[in-house]
Amino acid sequence: MAARPLVGVRSDAKTIVAQVILPYAMTAPIRNDLVSTVHYNLHRNKRQAYAVSKYAGHQHSAESWGTGRAVARIPRVSGGGTHRAGQGAFGNMCRKGRMFAPTKIWRRWHRKVNVTQKRHALVSSLAASAVPALLLARGHKIDQLAEVPLVIDNQTIDSIDKISKALALLKAFGADEDVEKSKNSIRLRNGKGKSRNRRWLQAKGPLIVYLKENTPMEKAFRNLPGVELCNVTRLNLLQTAPGGHIGRFIIWTRDAFENLNKLYGSYKVGPVEKAGYRLPRPLISNADLGRIINSTEIQSALRPIIKTNRPFKHKNALVNKGIMHRLNPFDRVRVRNAARTEKANIAKKAALVEAKRKGTKIQKTPAQVKEEKVHKALAKATRKSLKVARKI
Repeated sequence: MAARPLVGVRSDAKTIVAQVILPYAMTAPIRNDLVSTVHYNLHRNKRQAYAVSKYAGHQHSAESWGTGRAVARIPRVSGGGTHRAGQGAFGNMCRKGRMFAPTKIWRRWHRKVNVTQKRHALVSSLAASAVPALLLARGHKIDQLAEVPLVIDNQTIDSIDKISKALALLKAFGADEDVEKSKNSIRLRNGKGKSRNRRWLQAKGPLIVYLKENTPMEKAFRNLPGVELCNVTRLNLLQTAPGGHIGRFIIWTRDAFENLNKLYGSYKVGPVEKAGYRLPRPLISNADLGRIINSTEIQSALRPIIKTNRPFKHKNALVNKGIMHRLNPFDRVRVRNAARTEKANIAKKAALVEAKRKGTKIQKTPAQVKEEKVHKALAKATRKSLKVARKI
């Protein structure tokens, strides 16, 4: 990339104090598949082990009756005098029995993720945070922002020590709508999670990334609904892509934004703090594949299209109507006349049946009378010729 865009460092929505070059980490390829996979594995590392009691379902005095009594060999409760005596015990199909394959605390709860994979996924989520369309697709309210990514001057944000001042600052930059959206989204969770210490749900608001520790700003922003804070040296995928979905709205302080090149380096020079790491390179620099394929350079290097004459496929004219009509154009007329004749015969037969049912005489048209006379004459001539033939 010959030149990278400049990002304005702002003291308020309209005043640009300085301009800094977009860090190389934000030009990395956006890999949604990698982000979702790494997030899925990292998210598992917060799980707490659980298991049923190892004595559950086995606290009965029960023993199998063995064979020869025409009953199953499941252990049965000992004793007598109650309905419980003689009932099956211990098995997962039995009343008050243990579960099948009882859960154990030595299950494999955690997942190892390669360090390079985690870093690739993180820079991919940072690159997605610089695309306004992805932020809007994720649901963030950024219509009033002057620029994405939003970089605020340290002198403006570090001195804020009250929540009221923090809200006023966000409102001045047009980021208060996202905080309000997060506040209004607080709702009760459906299902059993209500009784498992995760009773409420809330949409994510902006993430504020800073560099200097122990500033008043940390206490001012931390109690705002939906707002999270993170040091740039401790960025993690669970905050930059919550739920494995890219496009988190991030507010940067100037020193944190400029420190990204030191943390993740560039395509030519490695980072200072993460030795041996290199940013992932995009497979293609121009994503417009249609323009690339149809360019003169590509089309001139392609081989010409080879046209092959397909062999003629012989078809049966008795089965294929198209071939029959091509061989015999009169066949179309023959089929049409046959259909008309069949329709007329059906109508004639129906009229005859109806006349017999009513006991009336069929009124014949002149054409039908003439046709009958012709048929009778032909029949008479045929019988006469047969008599002559017999005499001979």
